[in-house]
Amino acid sequence: MKLLVSFVFLFSTAVLSSLTESTSSYFNVLDYGANGNGKKDDSEAFLKAWNDACASTEDNPTLRVPFGKTFLLNPLKFQGPCKSERINFDLGGIVMAPSKDEWSNDGVDKWIQFYDIDSLTVKGDGRFDGQGSSWWDKDCHKHCKRPTALFFHNCNGLHLNKTKHVNSGRNHMSINNCNDVIISDIHITAPDESPNTDGIDISGSKNVRIQDSFIGTGDDCVAINDGSSNIDIIGLTCGPGHGISIGSLGKDGDYNVVENVYVSDCILQDTQNGVRIKTWEGGYGYAKNITFEKITLENVKNPIIIDQHYTAYAYRRKNKGREIKVSDVTYRDVHGTSANEKAITLDCSRARCTNIIMEEVNITTSSSNEEAKSFCQNADGKSTSTVPPVPCLSKSH
Repeated sequence: MKLLVSFVFLFSTAVLSSLTESTSSYFNVLDYGANGNGKKDDSEAFLKAWNDACASTEDNPTLRVPFGKTFLLNPLKFQGPCKSERINFDLGGIVMAPSKDEWSNDGVDKWIQFYDIDSLTVKGDGRFDGQGSSWWDKDCHKHCKRPTALFFHNCNGLHLNKTKHVNSGRNHMSINNCNDVIISDIHITAPDESPNTDGIDISGSKNVRIQDSFIGTGDDCVAINDGSSNIDIIGLTCGPGHGISIGSLGKDGDYNVVENVYVSDCILQDTQNGVRIKTWEGGYGYAKNITFEKITLENVKNPIIIDQHYTAYAYRRKNKGREIKVSDVTYRDVHGTSANEKAITLDCSRARCTNIIMEEVNITTSSSNEEAKSFCQNADGKSTSTVPPVPCLSKSH
């Protein structure tokens, strides 16, 4: 086994090294007229550099955003497919969105989009700054079309590495209809009170791995939505925010599915939720084969929660008898502290949550004056060494 691991590591290192060494074609945005003073709009220069990089037949053409500069970009789209088998976006400097008052594209709800680009790598020590504070006031929260910062659509073989992402107007990153994605060593931050500033939203995507990263925002650190499968989240530190969520699923009476999710070696600190599955009433479909393992909780308000009663009365009546079916969910080695006395909530629909497994779960309250409790309805499964005990799950010995 050690020989195999060593071989894999050496092979991966060799591949990365060869990719770096073979990069022979750079497209520096400064050479295309970018100013980099954070005041002049540099969008046109970025698009010209991208179009040349995308049209290049060299190995690993690279759009370079140099260190030490701040580039103001209005909403733009980097479009593929590209001619080279691989293409890189090397972020050294700061890329900055216009504030709400300077937003020139009324009704556009995405800032930077990457479309139809295979084997794209976005890497570097630079920063995407969404300047989101101007979008967060209560009036705008209800009536504005607030922008997603980065939107990746149909980008198979996508890699994101080491970049920083701050203060998006809405969610920081959407992975949509992408397969074979690796996100590693990234850093996403926004204030706890910033509304709907999810870290990473995943939808319609397969084989996505998020690892060794930090996300602290005003909403879900990671949200796994409809049509997603084979999602791994390893070594994530999350907080503040709303935790790691499956869903929400079934909004507006829709048919939604999520399956094969593995979350391991994660730390959740001062979050509203820990590991959550949430579905709307009136929707239908399923969420299954989900594992939460080696999870550390620090003062989390709802450490373990399945909430199947997001209310949608009209669709509940219209789709009476249809439900999101939750099954085959395992919580293993989940431990830490809850900010509330209700540490475990399994609030399942009439379709019942089935095969819910809890093994080596130990959650106490942050307050020495309160004892941790659980709530469950319409749930079946087994528990072993679980504190607090969950009465609707049978005990195994």
